[in-house]
Amino acid sequence: QVQLVESGGGLVQAGGSLRLSCAASGRTFSSYAMGWFRQAPGKEREFVVAISWSGSSTYYADSVKGRFTISRDNAKNTVYLQMNSLKPEDTAVYYCAADTNRRVGVPLVGYEYDYWGQGTQVTVSS
Repeated sequence: QVQLVESGGGLVQAGGSLRLSCAASGRTFSSYAMGWFRQAPGKEREFVVAISWSGSSTYYADSVKGRFTISRDNAKNTVYLQMNSLKPEDTAVYYCAADTNRRVGVPLVGYEYDYWGQGTQVTVSS
């Protein structure tokens, strides 16, 4: 069983920055691919970014490319999402997710992930 706990959400003005963290339980965090998804009110959950279990591969949604950066610290069992140049349309609940299957490549869709955090709210005011 893997538990994921997100933190770092909040209210920020457009153009500002936030860093989300996702702390994972488990002794084999370094073997998990990790992803961030978000869900805005009235919309479906959407993929934001993911990092492979090795950390060598990342994939970003076009909407966040160049503004968001994912990273991981395996010593701390934590994955981060640095969000810069935030826009009102980035407002959503952000979820981190873990894929424990050590698949080749970066998981891009929700059903490839085994575990999910509870989410953290990010609100960007205009």
